[in-house]
Amino acid sequence: MVIAPVKTENDYKKALERLEVIFDATPNSIEGDEAEILSMLIDNYENQYFPTEAPDPIEAIKIRMEEMNIKQKDLVGIIGGKSSVSEVLNKKKRLIVDMIRELETILNISASVLVSNYKLSK
Repeated sequence: MVIAPVKTENDYKKALERLEVIFDATPNSIEGDEAEILSMLIDNYENQYFPTEAPDPIEAIKIRMEEMNIKQKDLVGIIGGKSSVSEVLNKKKRLIVDMIRELETILNISASVLVSNYKLSK
C-alpha cells in the first residue's frame, strides 16, 4: 500500500481501516513500519481536527491518587498541611509552584497539566 497524507475525513477513515488490519504487525517489518507511519498521520489529523482540552489539574490528581491507591492524608507534607490538602482537592485553594513540583515527582503528572487553569469553588 502507498502511504498518503491524511488530509480529509475520507483519508482519515481509510487510514483507520488500514491500521486496524495491520495493527499487530511485527515491529520493523514492512507492515510494522506502515502501522507506525499511519499512527503518526492519524495522530496528526486528530490533533488538528479533534483537539483535546487539557484535563482539570485537580481531577488529574484525584485520578492518579486512585490509580496509585493514595489517600488524601498521604499528600500531607507534599501539598502542605491537612487543611491545605483539603482546600486544594476541593478547589478552594490554587496549586503553587512548590506543590506542582512535588506532585509532578510523586504522582508522575506532567507540570503542564498541573499548571492548567481551573475554576475555584466558592
